[in-house]
Amino acid sequence: MDLGKIRFFEAVKRSGRADPDGAARAGGGDAGETREMTGRQASVQATVIRTADVTRERSALAVAGAVAVAHGLNDVYAAFLHPLLPRIMDKLGLTIALAAVLATTLSLAASLLQPVMGWFADRGRRRLFVVLGPVMSAVFLSLIGRAPSFGVLVLLLGLGGLGSALFHPPGASIAARVSDGRGSGLRYSLFSFGGSLGYAMGPLIAVGLVTAFGLDGLWVAMLPMLLFAPVLFAVLPRPRPGAVTHSPPPVSAVIRMLRGPLGVAFGISALATFVQRVFLTMEPIAVRAAGGSEATGALALSFYLGGQAGGSIAGGWLADRMDRRALLVVLTVLSLPLHALAIALVPGSVSALAAAALSGFVTMALLPTIVVIAQEILPTGAAVGSGIVMGLAWATGSLGVLLAGALGDVVGARTAALVCTPAVLGATLLALHPALRAHGRPAI
Repeated sequence: MDLGKIRFFEAVKRSGRADPDGAARAGGGDAGETREMTGRQASVQATVIRTADVTRERSALAVAGAVAVAHGLNDVYAAFLHPLLPRIMDKLGLTIALAAVLATTLSLAASLLQPVMGWFADRGRRRLFVVLGPVMSAVFLSLIGRAPSFGVLVLLLGLGGLGSALFHPPGASIAARVSDGRGSGLRYSLFSFGGSLGYAMGPLIAVGLVTAFGLDGLWVAMLPMLLFAPVLFAVLPRPRPGAVTHSPPPVSAVIRMLRGPLGVAFGISALATFVQRVFLTMEPIAVRAAGGSEATGALALSFYLGGQAGGSIAGGWLADRMDRRALLVVLTVLSLPLHALAIALVPGSVSALAAAALSGFVTMALLPTIVVIAQEILPTGAAVGSGIVMGLAWATGSLGVLLAGALGDVVGARTAALVCTPAVLGATLLALHPALRAHGRPAI
């Protein structure tokens, strides 16, 4: 119960004691009127509690919405590199291998350090990290077009990726657990939707700006985040005076949890990410090998990313209303045939695009449940838990794509993707693991 409710109840009690008519009635033994008065007070108290709960939930949704906007902006910048690689390669005279080094640098910088940044954020720096992270992404990733050399470009990508690592764990923690009680899949889904939408729009924004202003003019993209940063800082909740604070769990405790339920959640996320990254990497190559155009491959990815945006919302809503283990099982089982169809059907056909959208939907719908479970497993280290099942799992799944690429050089991109896709059934088996039984119940 928050401080406002306690003060209200104390005021009601004081007013009851100070009411001479009430005292006289009580002294006169009029039990009926006393019961009536007590009933009215209880009704008023219940109304105030309900109003306070509604107000608090609306405030929590407002904060989650602001963090979702920051997430969208952050991921817009994170999506700048890939569509601009051909221009950057021409400018700096880079080989395909060096271009792959650039993409890997950004991916690992943005994901691998998330658990570490989450641990620091849980020590009282969440508000700072949620603002500083997207600002770093905006500044450094908007400057990649001005990099004079390969080394400078690697540095910019590393610092820009670090901004994402700073932002994601505390951003997910604040969005899902800004109010007291269990984490909310709905609030997390707003956070996830913002990122998915931003990531889908980033390539279009990057290409549009470079077309208008040239590579050197890409720096103007940082302006929206710089303008939004003060607003975000003002909206984010401040630590309450006198509130009980908890130190993040020690590393040994996190390691113990990784041997149990947290490790299971990590495994589900890593396997789902592996299948997702294989599709995103192999689909454009497979389309080209089949005689399709670059636009057709890009369209398939757009449908996939658009489906992810919808899945992030639906997944959070479902996580709050049905058994979470059952939800994870259903989504991972559906993921296999949908991804297989998206890869195997005729590129650019209506059925292939529909399969791509649905496969993206089910993949991203997993994430709200996984993140909320991780935050409940480590309640005093919610940002650490988020960093493990997001950043560390994403990095692990992404590294697996190197094996898929090696296989693709032997058997072709489409066959390699089809061979790798059944790995998602490993996530199905993990979702059935008894370690998740205590976290299966819905949040509301």
